[in-house]
Parts: sequence; C-alpha cells; structure tokens
Amino acid sequence: QVQLVESGGRLVQAGGSLRLSCAASGHTFSVYAMGWFRQAPGKERDFVAAISRSGDNTYYADSVKGRFTISRDNAKNTVYLQMNSLKPEDTAIYYCAARPLVTRKESREYDYWGQGTQVTVSS
Repeated sequence: QVQLVESGGRLVQAGGSLRLSCAASGHTFSVYAMGWFRQAPGKERDFVAAISRSGDNTYYADSVKGRFTISRDNAKNTVYLQMNSLKPEDTAIYYCAARPLVTRKESREYDYWGQGTQVTVSS
C-alpha cells in the first residue's frame, strides 16, 4: 500500500506557472506508475498526465499537451506536475494517483489516491 500527499496548489494568474508535487510513502515507489487527474466543480475527474515506473514514458491529455510536464524522482519518492501557460479552464482540484506496474490513463485503473490540491487560475 502507498500513501500519497499532494502540495503546491494555489491561486495564480492566467499565463502563470505552478509546480505540483506528490510525495509517496509506505511502499517501494518505483513499482508504481503514477498519474495526475483533475476535477472541476460539477465535472467528472479527468486524466491530465501519467508517467511510467522508470519515468521513460509519459502521457498527456490533449488539453495540456505542450504546457504541462510530468516527471518523477524515484530517489525522493515524488512525482511532479509542472504547469505552464495556465488558463482559467485549468482551475480544478488536482489529484495524484498510483497503480502498480503498467501506466494507464483511466482513473478507475488507479488504486491509490491523494487528497488533492486546489489550483485556481484567475483571468
């Protein structure tokens, strides 16, 4: 089992940048593929980005491709989401999630979730 804690969310102006972090504990971090998801008020939880166990493979939603970058540091048991050129439509609670072995984009495929961190982008 793994515990996940997100941080880094805050209010930012459109065009700005943020880096979210997700610290993992409780199990060997490198066995887990990691994902970032987000949920805006009244909407479903959507896929944002995912990264393989080694970090060699990354995947992005079309809406964030070219603006967001997912990365991980297995020595620090942490996954990151660098968000640039933020838009008001990026406003949401951002969640990190973990699943063993194979990277997936579907939220239902992930076993462990953090509590989320709020990102608000003002226009």
